[in-house]
Amino acid sequence: MWLYQIMAEEIFSNKEVSAAYQRGFFPTSKEVLDLILSYLMEKKGKPFELAVDVGCGTGRYTRPLAPHFHKVIGTDMFESQINEALASTSEDNISYHVCPAEELPLDDATVDIVTVAFAAHFFNLGKFMQETARILKPRGCLAMHCLVIPFKIYYRDCSDGLSAIISEAFVFLHKYVDKKIPNDIETQYLDIYKAVPFADKERVTDIMVTFTMSLMELMGLFESICCYQICKEKNPALAMEFMQNTEQRLRDTLGESSDQAIMEIQTTHYCVLACKS
Repeated sequence: MWLYQIMAEEIFSNKEVSAAYQRGFFPTSKEVLDLILSYLMEKKGKPFELAVDVGCGTGRYTRPLAPHFHKVIGTDMFESQINEALASTSEDNISYHVCPAEELPLDDATVDIVTVAFAAHFFNLGKFMQETARILKPRGCLAMHCLVIPFKIYYRDCSDGLSAIISEAFVFLHKYVDKKIPNDIETQYLDIYKAVPFADKERVTDIMVTFTMSLMELMGLFESICCYQICKEKNPALAMEFMQNTEQRLRDTLGESSDQAIMEIQTTHYCVLACKS
């Protein structure tokens, strides 16, 4: 097991980290959800009975599935993540289970779609793909998605300066990421796409998603990211210095309007889609 994975297990077992993740992580992308649902409709069609969101974290991409399926199950190996998901979920057709992505408590050929948001790069892909093939119905689908890091920020005439600060911040955090994970993200899940055992598959890139954030929400986003939390666990003083310096640089670039500024964040998402024959 990679050192990063060991650290990630320690980090996501912490309820304060899970709360920060739920509070500050990237917002749910309607564009990605619409793509996934359209793909399922095209490949399988209705009825949409059961969706399983694997590595669901705090349920950010689990809850939006509820209106479209008779039943939705979210799974995650970290109890603290599931507890946060339960606290944030009011939909009565969603349930959660604590379990590894490679050992799903579901019967054979019972699932319409398996979804994975921001988590496939953590899995043992061979075992996860075997489980996915086992639980999916004929014509059932798999959808795994993530986004490009770093992202762009737009605000008045200081967009280039803000985006440069974000890029430098992620260069710093990069050293706390396992060597495999940047490759998966930088290649936009190309190797993960190749690992999918179904012949009917595709990889969609350049899905542009835009949302807005204040400065404090942007700092909350940094706080929610796993590699920052690993830095904080290993060297709390360095992590605090990173956050303080990053915030001050952003404030200096934004100028007097820093507390009132609402910045446009532009992210690029990508998605691997597949259909079981």
